[in-house]
Amino acid sequence: MSGTSGTPAHREDTAPAAGRVRRFLRQNSLGLFFLVTFLLALAGQAVAGHARFNDELRGDGMAPISFGAYLTTSDFAVDVTENWQSEYLQFFLYIFATVWLLQRGSPESKELGKEGPESDEEQMTGAHARADSPRWAAAGDWRGLLYSRSLGLVMGAIFLLSWLAQSVTGVAAHNEEQLRGLEAPTSWAGYLSSADFWSRTLQNWQSELLAVASMAVLSIYLRQRGSPESKPVGASHDATGVEG
Repeated sequence: MSGTSGTPAHREDTAPAAGRVRRFLRQNSLGLFFLVTFLLALAGQAVAGHARFNDELRGDGMAPISFGAYLTTSDFAVDVTENWQSEYLQFFLYIFATVWLLQRGSPESKELGKEGPESDEEQMTGAHARADSPRWAAAGDWRGLLYSRSLGLVMGAIFLLSWLAQSVTGVAAHNEEQLRGLEAPTSWAGYLSSADFWSRTLQNWQSELLAVASMAVLSIYLRQRGSPESKPVGASHDATGVEG
């Protein structure tokens, strides 16, 4: 009897826990999906990069390195950071540009005539903050000013840090290639003005900026049913700032 009496209690303990896990997964599925796919893509890049790097070493008559050693190389670091900085530049520019710039008919734009930072009442800040508003949103001093621009500032800071990391790891990777060819290494300042640095940088920038422009313009005329990045399927092409 003692064995059977413990079964319902066990089920009562595990059922709420399982429900909490399912609820957490459902409520955070978008972020978790992109986090998992990011990790998979990063792992795939590491595997492919390791194979390419060892092919280059063999071509130079050098011994290949282990996968773990490759993950600590400047070659791997610069490939990662040069993509990160362009992504965060995209978000930084998009966040600040959409405060003031409009695109007629695009759900990526605010409604026509509503450009600018909007009033405290519209933004629920200061005296217009609600009971459930973030604490700093209600502050009328520097905290409120900082918090009201915190998203763009953090995106900009991550962009600058990842761009700095790209330049540091980039010059290290560049100098490794120079030494293999028995050529003199380059200084960090010299690398910042080199064609290699700007080629790596601009090839990522142009692709990200084109993607944002394409999304803003194509969403005027094309639809994706159920997506907040699209207007409702039956919405007019001229409808602006409307999400489906």
